[in-house]
Amino acid sequence: MSLTLYSHPFSSYCQKVLIALWENETPFTYRHLEDPGAGEERAALWPFGRFPVLKNGPGMVAESSIIIEYLDIHHPGPARMIPEDRTAALEVRFMDRFFDNYVMTEMQKPVFEAINGDPASTAAALTAAATALDTAYAWLEDRLSGRTWAAGEMFSMADCAAAPSLFYADWVHEIADQFPTVRAYRTRLLARPSFARAVEEARPYRHYFPLGAPDRD
Repeated sequence: MSLTLYSHPFSSYCQKVLIALWENETPFTYRHLEDPGAGEERAALWPFGRFPVLKNGPGMVAESSIIIEYLDIHHPGPARMIPEDRTAALEVRFMDRFFDNYVMTEMQKPVFEAINGDPASTAAALTAAATALDTAYAWLEDRLSGRTWAAGEMFSMADCAAAPSLFYADWVHEIADQFPTVRAYRTRLLARPSFARAVEEARPYRHYFPLGAPDRD
């Protein structure tokens, strides 16, 4: 069955899936959600207003982590996103959830407030996000010690989650010099061809970032 991904280049969760697809050079049709009719097609498949959504023939898969696992099972390539060893797989899934829940979610809170347009609420959310993200950076500084990638030496689904999470989190609350391991990891992610492609394809949409995209990366 041919694969169709309903996606937007600037979306962190879409980038997460795109990285996995590009790592394995998996053939798929890219339905850009700003193209005419793409949003309506996506809504017919998954009416909850969220994306990415993957269509595979008559079926569909939603939620970024589930999409990546689905691809790993049904469209495997040389770069496995989930290890076969169950203990190693658990670490990958744990780190995937960490980046989604404790980095990306915290980063998004002030972004949503800025979209709503209340300066006081945005300022309060930025303060809270700084505390939450510093806690995450500190935890990662220890967890990533001695590792090349998020869950060890193998690039995995956890890194697909980490790349856009740390990329955008650094825009909201910059990773301080006291977290050199985290900073170096983010740099390695930016050098990975699959994520470098995601960053470049998202570059024309940086004006969408309501807090103002910094002049770096």
